[in-house]
Amino acid sequence: QVQLVESGGGLVQAGGSLRLSCAASGRTASSYALGWFRQAPGKGNEFVAAITSSGGGTNYADSVKGRFTISRDNAWNTAYLQMNSLRPEDTAVYYCAASRVITTQRYQYNYWGQGTQVTVSS
Repeated sequence: QVQLVESGGGLVQAGGSLRLSCAASGRTASSYALGWFRQAPGKGNEFVAAITSSGGGTNYADSVKGRFTISRDNAWNTAYLQMNSLRPEDTAVYYCAASRVITTQRYQYNYWGQGTQVTVSS
């Protein structure tokens, strides 16, 4: 069992930066790949980024490449999403999720956080 809690969302102006955190707890939390998804009004969950359990591999959606960076802490139980050059279209509820393997597919993620709202104003 893995529990995930996101934090760091808020309101930011276009071009600004925001850093999201995902605190993972549970005995096997460090063995899971962690990913970020987002959901805007009227849209389904969109893959954003993911990182392997070891932290040695990452994957990004084309829409955020070069702007967002995913990382894990030394204990591998906290994931971060550094978001730079934010755009209004980045506005969404951002969710952290855990999977046994790094993947872009939502169905492969077993555990989900509650979400944190990110709003980018123009």
